[in-house]
Amino acid sequence: MALQSLCVENTDDISVGTPVVPTHCSTSDDHITKLLLKIKKILRAHHVIAILPNQLDAKVLTADQTFLQHVPCSTALFQHLNQLHPQQILDEKHPQYLQYRVYIEQYFGAVNRLVSFAVHDADSNGVAHICVFDQNHQTFDTDFTALAFELCEDYVKQVGLEQQHKELLQTHEQIVALNFSQTKFLQIIAHDLRAPFHGILGFSEVLADELESLDASSVKNIASYLNDTAKATYHLLENLLNWAMAEGGRFVYHPVRFDLKEASQTVSNVLSSLAYSKHIELIDAIPEKTYVYADLNMVTSILQNLVSNALKFTQQDGSGKVRISVKKIEQCIELSISDTGLGMNEIQKNTIFEPKIKTTLKGTNGEKGTGLGLVLCKRFVDLNQGQITVQSEEGCGTTFIVQLPTQQTSTFEAQSNTLTEV
Repeated sequence: MALQSLCVENTDDISVGTPVVPTHCSTSDDHITKLLLKIKKILRAHHVIAILPNQLDAKVLTADQTFLQHVPCSTALFQHLNQLHPQQILDEKHPQYLQYRVYIEQYFGAVNRLVSFAVHDADSNGVAHICVFDQNHQTFDTDFTALAFELCEDYVKQVGLEQQHKELLQTHEQIVALNFSQTKFLQIIAHDLRAPFHGILGFSEVLADELESLDASSVKNIASYLNDTAKATYHLLENLLNWAMAEGGRFVYHPVRFDLKEASQTVSNVLSSLAYSKHIELIDAIPEKTYVYADLNMVTSILQNLVSNALKFTQQDGSGKVRISVKKIEQCIELSISDTGLGMNEIQKNTIFEPKIKTTLKGTNGEKGTGLGLVLCKRFVDLNQGQITVQSEEGCGTTFIVQLPTQQTSTFEAQSNTLTEV
């Protein structure tokens, strides 16, 4: 880890193999102050300066001071010094010594003796120039300068280890939180699967043991219940499998140009019986030849989940409507699934796509769920370079809006050519 990483407050700014641009903060000044104080004491010099890349000031320690001064300088100063002295130690024997000294005097005053240390990170990127100078005419002792240079290198390694420790600690905390979330997820799934199977087992046992005593109406009611419960349980398992595959990187992404009407018609046909049983009007208003560029299976899954969700929370008194429609916006198709159902409050709208498995509100016919379908929708929309938003008001219905591209982009092309697994 480079010396400039001392100045990083947000570890999200760090990328592997890339020098981090330092920023001014009190913690980094404390680290640099300790380093400069030790070097000044070893070499018994008046001025010790740390010049970092892309900075508008240098960190200066003078005389008997124990705190840093920030002296303005050009952001190009580090580059100039690095060109003259890219490696290790520069002293009066170095061929670029006089030119290097001119740059230092331009910003920091007269120099009689000077030694400089070019500090690098583990990837050999130049990350700091530590300059030591004063008005003394006696040259710096070579053994002490070598010791000071070793101190710079050791200090950079130490700070790097500290930063790596912080990053590992953050990763550990994220893994612990993820494990907790997955455990909670499995608890909810187990509960939601157990409940319908109790009903299936109970009623199938009635059919097996008491079929002769049941009239045709009772048998029909039990069969209808078993069919509805089996469908709902299958839908939950399908969502669970799709979500697990998407999160585990086992979904092969195959974008193609297709007619969105094909997907909407498939979903409408599958869910028409559910809409009929709840006395809800399901309207597919998507015209033919509405083309998008996306993964057909993923878009069909998005539609099925959103329409199922709309039917789940729409009143079954005969007045309910669920409408699928589209609108062309620049290079996108805006797909809308709107209902006249229960709607959502602000908290529900703000957290609905969060990747947290939770028990959702019951539907208008007592349906239960985990919210997994909407998590899956968000995941699939993201994979297809789209956007999903929700508009809703409590008691006034909900509209989910999905934007999908109409043509292949460079991102799509790169993914398609490599058959990226997501």
